[in-house]
Amino acid sequence: MKGSLFMNELQNKAKMDKEAIIKRLRRIEGQVKGIQKMVNEEKYCVDILIQIAAVRSAIDKVGGIILENHVKGCVKKTIDNSSEEEKDKVIDELIKTMLKFMK
Repeated sequence: MKGSLFMNELQNKAKMDKEAIIKRLRRIEGQVKGIQKMVNEEKYCVDILIQIAAVRSAIDKVGGIILENHVKGCVKKTIDNSSEEEKDKVIDELIKTMLKFMK
């Protein structure tokens, strides 16, 4: 019974995270459209650059949330239920992913 309760909590958290991610992505989409409008209206370059920095920061935050979910979900599950060879593969993939994400 405890196991199923824990799984329900994980599923609920994943659903909430997904909703939060979608909400953030929609907000980012709006910011990008705002930047397009600023460019079309030939707004001050510094103001545009500030908005670009805000979008970049927001994208990094979404990526961090997705990376955290991946580690706590997929990676943990694979490590808990796999051979040493599969564990090494998943860790190598995680390292490569994190290096790409950090660029």
